Amino acid sequence: MKKKLLVAMVVIGAAFQAKAQDGTPTSKGKYLIEANTGFGGGGIGVGHTANTSFGLVSIDGTTIWSIGGEGGYFVADDLAVKVGLGYSDTDGSNSISYKLGAKYYINSSIPVQLDLTGASIEDYNENPLWLGIQGGYAIFLNDFVSVEPGLRYNLSLNRDFTDEGILEFRIGFALHF
Repeated sequence: MKKKLLVAMVVIGAAFQAKAQDGTPTSKGKYLIEANTGFGGGGIGVGHTANTSFGLVSIDGTTIWSIGGEGGYFVADDLAVKVGLGYSDTDGSNSISYKLGAKYYINSSIPVQLDLTGASIEDYNENPLWLGIQGGYAIFLNDFVSVEPGLRYNLSLNRDFTDEGILEFRIGFALHF
């Protein structure tokens, strides 16, 4: 009887261990699909010209809206390589944005991101190029969904476009597969 109980405990323990090895939402080999909202960040035309998030801003009769998303692949536990695409419209002038970067989850719950974000703006001679640094906290609602509030700073790499940096508060929504 003791032997059967011991074998049962070992089998149950192995099953839990196998499930644990299946990983966390940020384990190597998992995918990430993310949408962000951005608040703040510069004046008309500067803060929203290279954007892969959802946004709507209206200032002094000028309206800017944007839509976009990002995807990533975890190349190591807690480290994802990401790409993003976005579209923005400023009273009829539009831009296509792109993003390339990496996101690391400290302790699987504190995301920090470093990326290069740029855009091609219709009828502009100069286009923005930003170095983005972002940090926040991931609130996992379950194994597949997280809400990630955070702060982002964009440093301009094209001084001919602007020499201003942009600070934004963001709320990200991520799906983990």
